[in-house]
Amino acid sequence: MQDTPPSVPDFTQWPSFPFEGDLRVKQIDDPVAVEPPRRGEADRECTACNAPDEAYIWVGERWRVRAMDRPTGLPMVLILESRSHLDLGDLPNLLAAELGVMTVRLERAVRSLDGVARVHVNRWGDGSAHLHMWFLARPYGRLQLRGTFLSLWDSILPPISEEQWRENLAMVAAWLAEFGGRPLAEPPRIRWEAPSTLSPSPTSVAEEPEEESASVIEAADEIPESEAAEQTDEADAAEDLEMRSGHPADAADDEHAAGDPVGEASGSVKAGTAGSADSGGEPECEGGEPSAGSAVTDEDGRSSGNGGRAASARTAG
Repeated sequence: MQDTPPSVPDFTQWPSFPFEGDLRVKQIDDPVAVEPPRRGEADRECTACNAPDEAYIWVGERWRVRAMDRPTGLPMVLILESRSHLDLGDLPNLLAAELGVMTVRLERAVRSLDGVARVHVNRWGDGSAHLHMWFLARPYGRLQLRGTFLSLWDSILPPISEEQWRENLAMVAAWLAEFGGRPLAEPPRIRWEAPSTLSPSPTSVAEEPEEESASVIEAADEIPESEAAEQTDEADAAEDLEMRSGHPADAADDEHAAGDPVGEASGSVKAGTAGSADSGGEPECEGGEPSAGSAVTDEDGRSSGNGGRAASARTAG
């Protein structure tokens, strides 16, 4: 006659217990005479010894740290392993001392992540004969996850995003690398769209903040690239005439005299050469005739259109 299973234990009433409803305790099996070998014992292969360094997020001379193959419910779940095929009780003094240092170091690295309140450190060792220590991060504020059932909640909670998971792995690896070893985890790639051109636009200095992108487009439409290049060529030509003749260029060409704002600005009267303009007349020089190098302007100060021809005549003379 089999023993009657005990009643449901008290921990099923704890707030951290993941299940509810009708529960019953399984029947306890009879003990076996000889336990089966674990992985890495007898003729069973050791998974840790056969794993390459690329399967880990950080590797050192005597220790390696690996993660799960995909995101899980907790912010971080990591496993610390020794390179040597040794179990916990087989460690020599040097590795035993380093295990303490590595445990503290890795706990601090995981606890430094955003949203992590505590780090649970566990060692079971029933599945593999190769030493491996578990580090499980409890999310901040999740009081229901406190205590001994955190490893169960990891399988119940929805997985975190892959991007956040990879970023957390990279940060832990970088933290450990500050003390040596080699980080192998990389942060997620930034998704961005390349701009249509890499050269800055003529109005890039006067651009508005990014959130007001409409104003940038409007500024670019006000000064097309073709007009900007044309204005630059005209300015260079005027400067060349000024250097050849020894006098400043007095007027722009006929195209600007027709009312273009740039033409209006450049149609100035040469001081000491042209007289003052009266209501109906033209400015005259001392001899009564317009000078060859003067720009003839109307009463509004606009060029009459002969600025280019006057400059050419002065250069020819």
